[in-house]
Amino acid sequence: MLDSPAPPVETISGPRALAVARGIGRLFARNGIWVIPEMPLRNGRRADLMGLDAKGRIVIVEIKTARGDLMGDGKWPDYLDFCDRFFWGLPPELDRACLEGEDFRPDLCGVIVADEYDAEIIRPAPSHPLAPARRKVEVERLARAAMRRHAVLTDPHCAAWALGTAD
Repeated sequence: MLDSPAPPVETISGPRALAVARGIGRLFARNGIWVIPEMPLRNGRRADLMGLDAKGRIVIVEIKTARGDLMGDGKWPDYLDFCDRFFWGLPPELDRACLEGEDFRPDLCGVIVADEYDAEIIRPAPSHPLAPARRKVEVERLARAAMRRHAVLTDPHCAAWALGTAD
C-alpha cells in the first residue's frame, strides 16, 4: 500500500483544536474547499487539516492553540512540499504577532482565526504550486484516505481492511 492507514475518525487532540478545525471546515466548505483531519504525509508528518479546493489545489492547515506550541513548532516547513497553500489555524485569543517574523515565513503562510462556529482568513496564503506529478500523487493519496474513512464510517466492518489487520 502506497499510503499509510489513516485513523477513521478525527484525532485532532483537545477541545480547542477541534473547535478551530470545525470553524475552518465551515469556512472552507462555503468556499468549495473540502478537508479531512490528520492526513499522514509521505515524510512521516501528519497534517492537521488537508484538502482540495475547486481547482484541485492542495491546502494544508496546521492548528495551534497555545503560544508555546506555536513557538516550538520547528516541523511546519516539512508540510510545504505537500501543498500549494499553507495556513496556520489559530483560536481568536492566541497572540499571532510572532507569525509576522522571519522564522514563520509570512511569504509562504496564510493565517486563519477560528472558533467552533466560523473562521476568517486574516492573511491569505500565497500560492506556491506543486509540480504536476507531485500534485497528482498527493491528490490520489488524499482521495484514497477520504474514501477509506468514508467506508469505515458507513461500514465499521471495513475497519480491519482499512487498518491492514484483516486476515
